[in-house]
Amino acid sequence: MSPPVFLQELGVVCALGHGKAEVWRRASRGDQSGLVHDGPFPLGRTRGDGLPIPAALRAHDSRNNRLLLQATEQIRAAIETARSKLGSHRIGVVIGTSTSGIEEGLQALRPGSVAEDFEYQRQEIGSPAVFLASALELTGPAYVVSTACTSSARVFASARRLMRLGLADAVLVGGADSLATLTVAGFHSLESVSRKPCNPMSLNRDGLTIGDGAAVFLLGKEPSPIALVGVGSCSDAHHMSAPDPQGAGATRAMRAALEDAGLEPRDVDALNLHGTATRLNDAMEAQALCTVFGASATQPFSSSTKPMTGHALGAAGAIELALSWLALSPLNEAHHLLPHLWDGVADPRLPALRLAELDQRAPVRTMMSNSFAFGGNNVTLIIKRA
Repeated sequence: MSPPVFLQELGVVCALGHGKAEVWRRASRGDQSGLVHDGPFPLGRTRGDGLPIPAALRAHDSRNNRLLLQATEQIRAAIETARSKLGSHRIGVVIGTSTSGIEEGLQALRPGSVAEDFEYQRQEIGSPAVFLASALELTGPAYVVSTACTSSARVFASARRLMRLGLADAVLVGGADSLATLTVAGFHSLESVSRKPCNPMSLNRDGLTIGDGAAVFLLGKEPSPIALVGVGSCSDAHHMSAPDPQGAGATRAMRAALEDAGLEPRDVDALNLHGTATRLNDAMEAQALCTVFGASATQPFSSSTKPMTGHALGAAGAIELALSWLALSPLNEAHHLLPHLWDGVADPRLPALRLAELDQRAPVRTMMSNSFAFGGNNVTLIIKRA
């Protein structure tokens, strides 16, 4: 078992709102009002376009980075305290994204719309980390991870590794993705987008709801109430876009995270599903959960939060870990479980899961969060009250 590192502070913006208090209040109530129709599909669009980019960094001006900055400003005081103690060279930045500023690039390519001052950097995948490190004057290692829908889950393994190798004493870690014409059209072309709010694990599930947002943690060695205790990842390379139907890679990731944390399956109290509401992903994940945890009576409470946030793609892992962190935080003094919102029509072809109901309550000390992606990329994270 590896020694823990600590998720000391959190900034978050998503379809549920801005900041920890609003996001948790609405999540605990199962609030879906952040899903808005834009054309034929509901989308989990974050309210507003984030904070203005400083003039000196306008080459990185994109909605993606503005949302990232808005989440980061919520924990600016904690970052400044860490910098004064550790030095700017000892704080890294590791960010996950899949869209970066591609929407700004698409707009620039429209006939007659290319601005003379358009900067290609706005749409580079590496822009979020370069931008954030520059904005905060941090000079530790800074880079982006882009592995589709596991991007901002995999960054936690990368950030922890930097600390264990002695390359950083703290890391600003998380993810950001912004809605883009390219991604919505791309998933629509795969016939993967639902015309209704997504309905995970249901017989009637018919696709995902796309969303956006950003979540940023300050990860450090100094003890704080919530620790990152387990990380498991693998790539089964089963198919370009379809998951292994038996969930072999997802099973390996969950078991690796449990081993890393020194925990048994019975020690996990609640699980944030990847739960996209696509037919293949839900079937795979349900099978994997039963392989790891057994029948529904022995499983942790499970829920997909995507019916409230939308699937934020490259930011999904960080946003869903943020919701898990909030469930363990003092904001959840009433012990609400993250609710699983669906129509209640179970798919008889899926093994039964112990899905958390709206307003269900139970003490939770340890949470697992799953993220899966194209190409058979699988990441599981476990956090625990210290």
